[in-house]
Amino acid sequence: MEMNRDQLVEMAVNAAVDHPASPHYRGGYDGRARITIAVGGITYSHAIGDNCMNIAGDHVEPGVSMANPDPKKNEAVQTFACIGNPVTCISGAGKGAKGLVTGTHGGIEHCMAYFSKDDLDKMDGTENFLIRTKGQGLKTADAPEVFWMNIDPDVLDVMDLEVDEEGNVHFPVVTVLPAFLMGSGVGSSTMMSGDYDIMTQDKEANEQFGLNNLRFGDFVAVLDHDSTYGPHYQKGAVTIGVVVHSDSFTSGHGPGLTVVATSKEGKIIPVRDEKANLKPLFEKLEARA
Repeated sequence: MEMNRDQLVEMAVNAAVDHPASPHYRGGYDGRARITIAVGGITYSHAIGDNCMNIAGDHVEPGVSMANPDPKKNEAVQTFACIGNPVTCISGAGKGAKGLVTGTHGGIEHCMAYFSKDDLDKMDGTENFLIRTKGQGLKTADAPEVFWMNIDPDVLDVMDLEVDEEGNVHFPVVTVLPAFLMGSGVGSSTMMSGDYDIMTQDKEANEQFGLNNLRFGDFVAVLDHDSTYGPHYQKGAVTIGVVVHSDSFTSGHGPGLTVVATSKEGKIIPVRDEKANLKPLFEKLEARA
């Protein structure tokens, strides 16, 4: 695809490992309260490509969970960081490690990053990071009615997406979801930071739409949702997101999607592909580096 690369601004932002907060009881959709592992810190056990369901935790974030301790500066981290942006560890036991942004998580305001298992195992949670942000403002000349956000143009390069003569982007996804399954985050003013959740409280829907096999880093299509200026129902629109955190037992919540593309005109055609995940794309990026 022809992209406006020369117009995109590449900018440094800084973040640190955001330590998990004090655990407390969370009320579930089933009326039960639980104390559980949740967001933040370094998650050594789960990474992109791993199943994000049936985990002994709630909203678990794979890899490194980062934030700038200054809330105003963290707004820039949340908004500017795009999936696939390069991340460098600049201090601590993991200094020198190279990783890639996997998405952002609204509410807790975290940016997550993937690192190799060897590099991750060296980290002790005191690390600081440089993120070279690039991607917001991305446009594609051959698909002008698709609104892009939160994705590095290098990721689109290795995806090699098909665009037909009518300007439709044929986008590989692991599943296609109806609008009614989207919950927490609907009505937000923008999806250029954070995420919004797939509701997983209905077991039959989870089975019907393949949610039980959902993985961190999976690409997912949501039908009849326009996310250009915040997610809302619009018949015929299509939104594409990437799974950034695990399932949740909280009412209205579930695996979160960071939006990467949307079209209120429906100019995105989802193509089912069980391999539509960030992991093989990151392997291609690492091979090119």
